[in-house]
Amino acid sequence: MASIGEEIKQKKFSSEYSKLMINVLNTSSWLTALQNTVFKEHTLTPQQYNSLRILRGQYPEAASVNLLKDRMIDKMSNVSRIIDKLEAKDLVTRKPCKHDRRQVDVKITEKGLKLLEIIDVEMTKWEENLHAISIDEAKTVNALLDKWRA
Repeated sequence: MASIGEEIKQKKFSSEYSKLMINVLNTSSWLTALQNTVFKEHTLTPQQYNSLRILRGQYPEAASVNLLKDRMIDKMSNVSRIIDKLEAKDLVTRKPCKHDRRQVDVKITEKGLKLLEIIDVEMTKWEENLHAISIDEAKTVNALLDKWRA
């Protein structure tokens, strides 16, 4: 297993915090690349997958575009465009909100739910990539990352 210094061929870092930041960014890129292999065969982007998962969590209720924006992992996502693409694939439906005509309600379709069931199986297998650390180590990393963002 290569250290971050070996991975990016850098011998010195300005500080341990700088090294940590680079390590987290590099690890994020590695995880995204691994996930993309799963999403690619279903012609989804990570943002589209994230949107579908949020909508499944709301199901059978609809979600507003603002709710999706607030809950997205990638805060720079163009949610309206993502919904356009998912609607074109018949994975979501969109209609005006009954209570607020300025708002749009988005709901996952049966086709979207079935696609997520298939991807869930693949993601469970994909998560084996993370088993290089124990459950206790994963809890520690999660706690440290939460603390870091706080």
